[in-house]
Amino acid sequence: MHADNTAIDLPDTLAQPARRALLGAGYTRLEDLTRVTEDQLLQLHGMGSKALAQLREALAARGLSFANDTDE
Repeated sequence: MHADNTAIDLPDTLAQPARRALLGAGYTRLEDLTRVTEDQLLQLHGMGSKALAQLREALAARGLSFANDTDE
């Protein structure tokens, strides 16, 4: 559980820098990531292509995906 009692459901295999970047930006659940694009996430310090691939896979397992770059 996060400090505000919000369950964090990010992949356990996610590297700590990426996890810190996501939590610091307020993303605690995979569903939160459906509102942002991959490019937006890559701008977070600590996020890289490996972490993005792990998140993409975790989202796909739930039938979810990142926001499309053309979504406005």
